[in-house]
Amino acid sequence: MGLQLVAIEPSMAMVSIPTTPTIIEINAKMGKLYDKLTNDIRFVEGISACINCGTCTAICPAAEVYNYQPRAILDAIQSRNDDAIEALLKSDTIWYCGECMSCKTRCPRQNAPGLVIQAMRKLSIEMGYFVESEKGRQQLALKRMVGESILETGYCIYMDHIDTGNFPEQGPIWDWERANAEKILPKVGANYKGDGPGALRKVPKEDLDELQRIFEVTGGIDWFNTIEEFSAKKAKEMGPEIGTDKNSEYFKEVFNTNNQEKHTNQ
Repeated sequence: MGLQLVAIEPSMAMVSIPTTPTIIEINAKMGKLYDKLTNDIRFVEGISACINCGTCTAICPAAEVYNYQPRAILDAIQSRNDDAIEALLKSDTIWYCGECMSCKTRCPRQNAPGLVIQAMRKLSIEMGYFVESEKGRQQLALKRMVGESILETGYCIYMDHIDTGNFPEQGPIWDWERANAEKILPKVGANYKGDGPGALRKVPKEDLDELQRIFEVTGGIDWFNTIEEFSAKKAKEMGPEIGTDKNSEYFKEVFNTNNQEKHTNQ
């Protein structure tokens, strides 16, 4: 068969023909956020040539409840596409994981999506992307409730900090127990606010000072400050007052908002 030449009509030359992205355009959207992730040892240890078999999603307890697929997350990350990674960092998705590491036990390639999620959460906070999602904004609640409790009392959760205003499910009996703590807790073996050993004992000031120094040296205080900084900017954008405690309008907003229809499988 001979070579056939086809004449191009002048009008055809003016038609805009869609083109695929150039290598330069693709590269411009790839690598920056991915490179930041590779600086986290948890990311390095957590992913090694995922084959997208879906075993992690099948075994994941969170996937049964939330619109959450570890397989899809690793697939997006392996694309190294910054747009896809940024979308994840700004989403609720990365906050659904309970970090139980069931994924690690079943993966045929020994990947650990739970570790990858930890690295993504860290990067989301560092970049300020966490405030763009409902679950991400709740990091402020964790910082003020758990983080500050550790530094103030030495306990992640302390009896004096659990009130029925923020935890109404505790009920009126809890109010009575808190009001009578010094009388009833010794009866169950606790050393409430006392010196020496025992549950709910008073943590010595020198130990609390050491905790403070540990948080300073390891970057924990900087971490807390970053959460507060970006949360304040988001609060200004949304309207509620940010405050500095657990009674501010913004704190109440992020602590109490839970859009079940959005997050859970229906």
